[in-house]
Amino acid sequence: MASEPHSQVLVEETSNVRILTLNRPKQLNALSLNMITRLLQLFLAYEEDPSVKLVILKGQGRAFCAGGDVSAVVRDIRLGKWRRSADFMSLQYTLNYVMATYSKAQISILNGIVMGGGAGVCVHGRFRIATENTVFAMPETALGLFPDVGASYFLSRLPGFFGEYAGLTGARLDGAEMLACGLATHFVPSTRLTALGADLCRVGSSDPVTFASTILDAYTQHPHPKQKSACHRQVLSNFIFLLIFNGNLCHQFLISIYFSLCRLDVIDKCFSRRTVEEIISALERDATHKPDDWISATTGSLKKASPASLKISLRSIREGRLQGLGQCLIRENRMVSHVMKGDISKDFVEGGRAILINKDRNPKWEPRRLEDMKDNMVDKYFKRVEEEEGWEDLKLPPRKHLPASAIAKL
Repeated sequence: MASEPHSQVLVEETSNVRILTLNRPKQLNALSLNMITRLLQLFLAYEEDPSVKLVILKGQGRAFCAGGDVSAVVRDIRLGKWRRSADFMSLQYTLNYVMATYSKAQISILNGIVMGGGAGVCVHGRFRIATENTVFAMPETALGLFPDVGASYFLSRLPGFFGEYAGLTGARLDGAEMLACGLATHFVPSTRLTALGADLCRVGSSDPVTFASTILDAYTQHPHPKQKSACHRQVLSNFIFLLIFNGNLCHQFLISIYFSLCRLDVIDKCFSRRTVEEIISALERDATHKPDDWISATTGSLKKASPASLKISLRSIREGRLQGLGQCLIRENRMVSHVMKGDISKDFVEGGRAILINKDRNPKWEPRRLEDMKDNMVDKYFKRVEEEEGWEDLKLPPRKHLPASAIAKL
């Protein structure tokens, strides 16, 4: 067994398996340039190494990965080095693309925080293992950014309009919710992870994907989302009203459960609207008919977020529904270049200041109101950065010997 104990990415070699551990626990394993470069190097090398059958990715400490190192990116922009920040994001998107089109199985162990860029290094892989400790979120709109790292691809493919809900509000999901909506492929209690890892390391050379799938299926559990989870569906309503009719439980108690179980239907009804303004209006109308803390919190999250971020995020996810992953990443790279440059709005620097640097949690967005973020301003984020000398669209690396699961994403 070999390792690199002083690296930000620890490497363990066990027969046909490579275990990579993100190792910046004090920073919740936020991705640095060093880490992204190293991961890309390792993944490409393992793909060419016939002895490697599985790659396992996990995090040290209480996080899998809390995202990209936003503080460092904001610091570069403040120093006038926005191109360096944009290059950092481009390299991250390249890593996301390689993971999504990987010819070998990637297993990500999500035993902790998974946010932003952390989602990008796991969701595109073949297997994503949630636990009772998992906390997932795409919190970019609160930072003046937008859900990137291919999020316009994977969020747009969640059931109904759940992706718009998760991407615009930054809602936190637990492991059971990740499994329910498809962001995770398996759920394994954290107490079983050591045994799971040992069994996975016994992989042979014949059919590693089937082997890994069989092992994971043997360990996985199917936890029910919590009573007030947004992942419940109204299909349970008939059962609830049958109990009410039979007088088996308190009427008011069951009515409250009924409303909590209808949240996916509220999400589909409200977040399917054409504009952010219409989404908020639909939520507020629902709240007047049946007051609900969850609706109030959801509306509150939207009203606190950057208006510019909300509008470009919604359009990005909607366009992602009709695009392959490569197209999504190329478009997101255009968008993030404009965000880093700050030629349309400087909300990302302001969000980084308010949330991560000064931590006063009181960003001064500009434009301040949704109605002031005009369609022609949104359009600019989706265009090439033509006036910038030397700027180019993201050039994704050519890929070969793609499995069917990867081809389907293109």
